[in-house]
Amino acid sequence: MAGKNVHEFNQGNFDSEVLKSDVPVLVDFTATWCGPCKALAPIVEKVADEFEGKVKVGKLDIDANADITRKYGVRSVPTILVFRGGEKVGQHVGLTTQDKLVKLLGLS
Repeated sequence: MAGKNVHEFNQGNFDSEVLKSDVPVLVDFTATWCGPCKALAPIVEKVADEFEGKVKVGKLDIDANADITRKYGVRSVPTILVFRGGEKVGQHVGLTTQDKLVKLLGLS
């Protein structure tokens, strides 16, 4: 279960919520069966809570959203992509720290 500031992205809302967002967006490509994804979840939630209003943070289930997963070349989870102005501007594959996510978002 995602925190109150963590959005659920999917094929139906990806364009409006991510690509057309006025603020930078961190997308956590994840899967329910992924152990490292579960370890990353509280870190992603902290970023969402600390930077509420400055960035949008959300999760995208790779199994339920295969088209988007393929479009952005995600081959391993967890993968974090950062979008700004509708363009992918950052990427990290694997478990990471809160500091690295903040840097990836350009907030430090």
